Amino acid sequence: MPLQVSDYSWQQTKTAVFLSLPLKGVCVRDADVFCTENYLKVNFPPFLFEAFLYAPIDDASSKAKIGNDTVVFTLYKKEAAMWETLSLTGVDKEMLQKIREKSILQAQERAKEAIEAKAAAKREDQKYTLDAMMKIEEEERKKIEDMKESERIKATKELEAWKECQRKAEEQKRIQREEKLHQKEKQMEEERKNLKHKGLPRNSSRYLATKGRNLENIFSEKLKEDSIPAPRSVGSIKINFTPRVFPTALRESQVAEEEETSFSFQWLHKQAEARRAMNTDIPELCDLKEEEKNPEWLKDKGNKLFATENYLAAINAYNLAIRLNNKIPLLYLNRAACHLKLKNLHKAIEDSSKALELLTPPVTDNANARMKAHVRRGTAFCQLELYVEGLQDYEAALKIDPSNKIIQNDAEKIRTVIQGTELKS
Repeated sequence: MPLQVSDYSWQQTKTAVFLSLPLKGVCVRDADVFCTENYLKVNFPPFLFEAFLYAPIDDASSKAKIGNDTVVFTLYKKEAAMWETLSLTGVDKEMLQKIREKSILQAQERAKEAIEAKAAAKREDQKYTLDAMMKIEEEERKKIEDMKESERIKATKELEAWKECQRKAEEQKRIQREEKLHQKEKQMEEERKNLKHKGLPRNSSRYLATKGRNLENIFSEKLKEDSIPAPRSVGSIKINFTPRVFPTALRESQVAEEEETSFSFQWLHKQAEARRAMNTDIPELCDLKEEEKNPEWLKDKGNKLFATENYLAAINAYNLAIRLNNKIPLLYLNRAACHLKLKNLHKAIEDSSKALELLTPPVTDNANARMKAHVRRGTAFCQLELYVEGLQDYEAALKIDPSNKIIQNDAEKIRTVIQGTELKS
């Protein structure tokens, strides 16, 4: 049985109680403090202190400071009054047991509410993040659409301006041709007048006809030359392409994949880089056979080594398998069992938690693995004397398999240890 601590001291005011409890040379990390509004327990093996408080306290604002081989409690009273004693007196054991059970249930309910509140806050944060991402993507899409519209309007205006310039150039050429034609006609008229004043020769009619034909031929040739467009001037045209816009959201876009598939040499280059990186990160692969580079083969090898109680070798096999594929939950679950055998309790807790993360969503096919993960993590917590956390994992395992008698018996033993009525095994 635990040794009850009686050499404590306490003082009080109308609003608070100050309790000083000696640790008697016990390490700080070995002290386990449990406090509710009517019950206070401090477990530091092999010593135990518990107090069934005279009146309720505000356990949320109360404080405990551990140091200098002493635990100092500052307990704030719910009602301002002076207590006659620190702990209840004259109460039978059955009533004390009910107070213990009620306190444990209250603590479990509060822990459950805290977890649910944390999960709700996390869901709200995720929802807010998703809304913010969607808003940013919508603004980006609208910005791109506005840019495309402005470029379209600009191109339309430039085309209209070019057409107007061409029309003006054609109009100017037509006016120039008409002016030239008018000048030729005027020149022919002046030529006739000059011949008339000078006196017409005998063959004047023939001369005038020949002169007129020559002038008409010259004029027609000139018009033909004017109708031929001039050669195009040498220049360069600059073209700007707008970026491609994907209709899907950015988080669902596969731009990188499409670019990789469109350039086969990039894909081959990246494959070669990946192989070189793998050989660099895992030098052990260079000396292994092809079947030994398979995570499933390594898992089976680790299971056989575990069966022969060669736990260190099994851990090495699981480690290499995890480095090859870190998404297989059974690798972490089996490695946690090895760490439990070797008393690497913190590593066992980490591997069990990682396995539970990967065993999602909770379905019937992975129920047995989730139950094992809870039991192994709960066992590690209990061996670290964190019995409340261990009991929570055992109860989670019972929810998955309520008919398992072994887990029921172990959970009952943990409850008795928490209640302080039986030595922990």
